[in-house]
Amino acid sequence: MAIKRVNAGPRMSSAVVHGNTVYLAGLTADDTKADVKGQTKQILDKIDKFLKEAGTDKSKILSANIWLTDIGTWSQMNEVWDVWVSPGNSPARATVEAKLANPALKVEIMVQAAI
Repeated sequence: MAIKRVNAGPRMSSAVVHGNTVYLAGLTADDTKADVKGQTKQILDKIDKFLKEAGTDKSKILSANIWLTDIGTWSQMNEVWDVWVSPGNSPARATVEAKLANPALKVEIMVQAAI
């Protein structure tokens, strides 16, 4: 079965398609000065972009992992997530607090979706 890599680099790909599933890398915001809501919105826009490139969309997300540098911002992230997530198609999801590679990052999101 063929493997398709999207935006492949020496360390990682932004997305990998295998069979009928696409696996997105952990995505972060480009504008790290934005608050949790702003960073979440940027990431969800990237997810939409990479899912489209892989031939699918957010209605087919199977699971999501979300990392927050401060779990106290969970409700702020959810304000943006809840507006974005496809109604009736909410994925299995985990949200945890963790340090991220860049101290300016507040959110990282990784999803897998069916094609």
